[in-house]
Amino acid sequence: MAITASMVKELRDTTGAGMMDAKKALTENNGDMEAAVDWLRTKGLAKAAKKSGRTAAEGLVAVKVEGGHGVAVEVNSETDFVGKNADFQAMVSDIADVAVNVSDIDALKSTEVKGKTVDTMITDAIAKIGENMSVRRMAAIDGDTVVSYVHNAAAPGMGKIGVLVAMTGGDDAFGKQVAMHIAAVNPASLSEADLDPAVVEKEKQVQMDIARESGKPEEVIEKMIVGRMKKYMAEVTLLNQPFVVNPDLTVGAAAKEAGATITGFVRLEVGEGIEVVKEDFAAEVAKAAKG
Repeated sequence: MAITASMVKELRDTTGAGMMDAKKALTENNGDMEAAVDWLRTKGLAKAAKKSGRTAAEGLVAVKVEGGHGVAVEVNSETDFVGKNADFQAMVSDIADVAVNVSDIDALKSTEVKGKTVDTMITDAIAKIGENMSVRRMAAIDGDTVVSYVHNAAAPGMGKIGVLVAMTGGDDAFGKQVAMHIAAVNPASLSEADLDPAVVEKEKQVQMDIARESGKPEEVIEKMIVGRMKKYMAEVTLLNQPFVVNPDLTVGAAAKEAGATITGFVRLEVGEGIEVVKEDFAAEVAKAAKG
């Protein structure tokens, strides 16, 4: 039986399977739609697609460093429990291993690991483990020295927060202290020069509006804003923040004492920026009852 584009579309709409998987399912079953659906379910492909709409905000961040190049990758799952699963951890480790050789997330997803693309690995893992998953983000950094740190590690090189610090001079011990600081304090940028001008301007306007509420003259407000913006910069830029290891020094001053120049950093936290819709228990039960 000839397999038409409309048949493939119908099966895709029904199961959420990929185009090539839908076409193969129809071909294997002589165009029988119901048999093709069962075929996809048997292969785990329809099951994976059905779960793809569920929010995956848990999981792990893995870090990998090779010489002066480091990469951090976030792989999400629906529950924290999966992050403790040995198969999931092994998959995340494999993904991080190949991530050091690619330039971006799209290239990573199409890279082969043990004969399968990363995208296919994720699809297979969804079918096997039974939760939605995704390779959400990756970030890379280069430097004379790159030091990594994982906070709340679930396994070697992976945990809830992954940090990479690039620097010249200094040593790994100091680099790790800086990475721990970044994990704890979460600076917005390395220095003032790296901050988004739009973010700075927005903060300045907010502070001016707050100051105007006091009823003070504009010339007084302008002087107030100088001090408030200086405080803001100290709060959000790494080099100006009080160093958690020694709060009497800024991170920049501590780096100078250590003979190091911090040139950049990466910080990825699992689920950062993902909006999770929480339902009450009754709603969850009702939703489950409807299938």
